Amino acid sequence: MIQIRSLHKSFKGQKVFDGLNLDIPQGKVTVIIGPSGTGKSVLMKHILGLIRPDSGSILIGGRDVAAMSELELGEVRKEFGVCFQDAALFDSMTVGQNVAFPYEIHTKLPREHIDQEVAGLLREVGLSGIEQKMPSQLSGGMKKRVGLARALAMNPKYLFFDEPTSGLDPVISRAIDMLICDVQRKTGATFLVISHDIRGALDMADYMAMLYQGRIVFEGVPEKFRSTDDPLITQYLNGRVEGPISPID
Repeated sequence: MIQIRSLHKSFKGQKVFDGLNLDIPQGKVTVIIGPSGTGKSVLMKHILGLIRPDSGSILIGGRDVAAMSELELGEVRKEFGVCFQDAALFDSMTVGQNVAFPYEIHTKLPREHIDQEVAGLLREVGLSGIEQKMPSQLSGGMKKRVGLARALAMNPKYLFFDEPTSGLDPVISRAIDMLICDVQRKTGATFLVISHDIRGALDMADYMAMLYQGRIVFEGVPEKFRSTDDPLITQYLNGRVEGPISPID
């Protein structure tokens, strides 16, 4: 379990987190939702140790990421895979080279072994045989899948997704959501998804949390979100302009 306690962070006097608390259950898909600009991606970067909090703790397996040295963080990050919003593929590398990159950096496996791993990962995301293609030859959905394949390299304990269906049409978005759920069931890893896609979040999540004004204002299983009469949640889930969330915040 990832345990976040009393997290505070400000940038140039602008408060982002104001005593945030959250438990991310082990071996489940947790989806964090909330209005744009509330700090969802910033929270993910805190967990990865890319941003340090002003105060508070982030415990991963009982170890406080916020108190680690850069050397210790480097070891912890080996347990994580990250799928970025734009896939973040290296344009100058083939698909195969992109997926192989973590093995090249972190292992001394022979080329034949790495190639076998890459082929298996691409097969896992439904993209067998495209190792020689360049990222520029791929559709948006294919790039997301290649990003997932690369994130799965090294068998991470934790896999993070930053807006995995951003910019995709509803059909492809649904396919990506289903792929995420399928991969999580096969690997048993702990998945954290940052998303604006309410329908997708409700469908794929084992656990959900809403971030607003620096705190987790609501959390629980998807059924709890569907059934609540909390005006903050109902406004966000139904996409209404009227309500406690100001559209110009």
